[in-house]
Amino acid sequence: MNESASATGWRRLADRRFVVCIFLGFSSGLPLYVMLNLVQLMLRRGGVDLKSIGLFALIQFPYTWKFLWAPLMDRYALPWLGRRRGWMMVMQLAVLLGIAALGTRDAATQLGQIALLVTLLSFFSASLDIVIDAFRREMLADDQQGMGTAIHVNAYKLSGLVPSALAFILADYLPWSAVFAITASFMLPGMIMTLVVAEPVVYGAPPADLRQAVVLPFREFIERSGWTSAILLLAFILFYKLGDSLATSLATSFFVDLGFTNSQIGEVAKGVGLWASVAGGLLGGAWLMVIGINRGLWIFGFLQLISIFGYAVLAISGANLAVLAMAIGFEAFASAGLGTAALTAFMARATDTRYTATQLALFTSLAVVPRTFFNAFAGHVVELTGWFDFYLICAACAVPGLLLLPRVAPWTARRPR
Repeated sequence: MNESASATGWRRLADRRFVVCIFLGFSSGLPLYVMLNLVQLMLRRGGVDLKSIGLFALIQFPYTWKFLWAPLMDRYALPWLGRRRGWMMVMQLAVLLGIAALGTRDAATQLGQIALLVTLLSFFSASLDIVIDAFRREMLADDQQGMGTAIHVNAYKLSGLVPSALAFILADYLPWSAVFAITASFMLPGMIMTLVVAEPVVYGAPPADLRQAVVLPFREFIERSGWTSAILLLAFILFYKLGDSLATSLATSFFVDLGFTNSQIGEVAKGVGLWASVAGGLLGGAWLMVIGINRGLWIFGFLQLISIFGYAVLAISGANLAVLAMAIGFEAFASAGLGTAALTAFMARATDTRYTATQLALFTSLAVVPRTFFNAFAGHVVELTGWFDFYLICAACAVPGLLLLPRVAPWTARRPR
């Protein structure tokens, strides 16, 4: 009996649908890391000032508003490959071309064109996230959702190796056009997967019209617990990772200003950070199964707050590789790993399965608001205060989300409702 159950468990883990989650998670994450890290490196090396680089965060506004057009992608299908796969293929192709085009522009003389390209890339990337999230939800059985989401998130993070580590090293030896073209080519595996995978079976008809696609998901969310609870939940999603998001918004420029080389940033900062965040995500997911989502939000949230001080220590230490590795590793493990695992699980729990695509688009849009709007002013703050005081301010910004925990995720409620 036990051997049979064990064999069944291994077969479920080996389900090929989890392989699909790896490829699509990688495709989903790649364009974001291009915009957050590789574009920032090109701009800083091209002599663009911190204020302008900080304002580039505003160009990522499609991530915060994707819930507005998510119903359209639920309602309408393109005339090829099916409702989900058709949109996935078109958006992946658009992302590939957008990344490659960025490398053909000069940061010193064509900043406006770069801004336009990043805006378009942001829109295509946010739209790709919408359809991939919906595809994964419909492809996986209910008891596979947790594992599938964990695999997707970690593949998403692993994609950061390309624009945040490999591309940084290549930038020391190749022109920007080649660096961005090589980076763009990593979208091809996901596109091939889209061609060969089957369209998911959808139980229940798609929304009959736009009114149903738009109104019903929001009505259900508000009516579920009332306006007060809904507003508190949305505020919590907005503020939970505000401090950490602000702290990492200008990380590449911070490392450059401290005197680290491109290769050091790629090999130490990005490499250590990536693997630490993957480890944190996997351990966080396992820990949440034991202590529950609510307690995980408390513990991981406080660890997120503490990790920000590692950057303040680095600001004092200067170009010290050991301190760099420790600061990046702890922050990535605690925030990008543990904190992200807890918040992702919380958002999934707050979603009605009848309206997963649109409601998840709303929640994930709110989660990236800090990265888009608050981070836009990070460069101004740094120039006024310096790096050390900036990170103290970031730590203070992490407090509001923790103060909302007693209302939205009480410590005593261990198990998901």
